[in-house]
Amino acid sequence: MLPFTNIFRFQRTLQNPVRILIRNWHRDPIPVAWEKPRIGWTKLNFDGSCKGREGKASIGGVFRNHKAEFVLGYAESIGRTSSTIAEVAALRRGLELVVENGWNNVWLEGDAKSLVEIIVKGRQVKCAEMRRHVGDINLILPELGNCIVTHVYREGNRAADKMAQIGHQLKKPKIWWHIPPEDVLSIVHEDAEGVGFLLFFKQDGCFIHCPGIFLAG
Repeated sequence: MLPFTNIFRFQRTLQNPVRILIRNWHRDPIPVAWEKPRIGWTKLNFDGSCKGREGKASIGGVFRNHKAEFVLGYAESIGRTSSTIAEVAALRRGLELVVENGWNNVWLEGDAKSLVEIIVKGRQVKCAEMRRHVGDINLILPELGNCIVTHVYREGNRAADKMAQIGHQLKKPKIWWHIPPEDVLSIVHEDAEGVGFLLFFKQDGCFIHCPGIFLAG
């Protein structure tokens, strides 16, 4: 049972829900959809997952070509660590696969905005393990012919997120070639068709996706 203080707090936030909804959703909705890479490019969407603050973590990623076809996917359980380390470990593993397969024109995309800024802007990090991962990433990036690093909201990173969730169930690292896991297949098809989501901005800085979907032009 919730303490009385919490009950009263919930009552205050839930009063006049329609009025709150109209007041907070004052900005235009943001359309979010997965985007195909250009011809000759390979796109990696990566993600990390962590259960709890320093809980069981896993990583995952999906490579697709300019036709939005699934090329390769990976997932792995990485033990107990933070969500930030899981995100950077997912990117590092993806880059290792890029090098192994000799891909040069690569688009890297994840939903961890802080990590993308660390890589793109060269921001310093205090955590020793984080510095090690970032250092390895910075050694790999110059080896690529062309590389783009971007942030996308979670709704545009669903395939990688699902791969990371699958990683929790694995006892050893796994790679899929050409045919993704069943749980990822439907997402890959929706992304290829341009299915997207509308995100509405709220005053508290959060986003809520609209139950409706749209087809990206």
